[in-house]
Amino acid sequence: MKLAACVLVLAATAASAEPLPPGSLSLAGGMFSGTGADADPLGFGYRIGAMAAWQPISTERRWGWAVRWSTLFGRMWDASAAKVSSGLLTVDMDLTVGLRFRPWSTPSRYLTARVGGMLLRANEPIPPKEQRAFLGGVGSVGLDQYISGIAMLNVDVRYGLLGGGPEGVALIIGIGVVGP
Repeated sequence: MKLAACVLVLAATAASAEPLPPGSLSLAGGMFSGTGADADPLGFGYRIGAMAAWQPISTERRWGWAVRWSTLFGRMWDASAAKVSSGLLTVDMDLTVGLRFRPWSTPSRYLTARVGGMLLRANEPIPPKEQRAFLGGVGSVGLDQYISGIAMLNVDVRYGLLGGGPEGVALIIGIGVVGP
């Protein structure tokens, strides 16, 4: 009887310190809009693509670090910069680093804050610089939710290109697999 109690205590201790899967690969999509002076040239549209992240953490920790790469393809409707085609086509790639924080007791949900660099490329020149390629900063806040230890749901609000090109805000939702 005492042996069974010791085994249960050790199993409970080990289970509470389980590492969560550190990697994720997700399909992502969402809405994007230019902001401020860039609202008219960029217009409003969608983005779709993929994200890959490395974010090691164990269940007893409340915070951890994260690195994420994303590539998103977009189509912007009502963009004044789209003079040749019916919409402005874009591709953006970003690499961000940041923190994940768990303010609640469940070990499967984390708030995120990331910053990094972003490359934006469009099929037509975007005013006022009349360029097609831009490099600048990007920042995001969001939520990571593990689903049954095999999948992850991401919801992010991103703002970029800080200091380097046309600025916009995006709501991106990703769903994908997690693993080592």
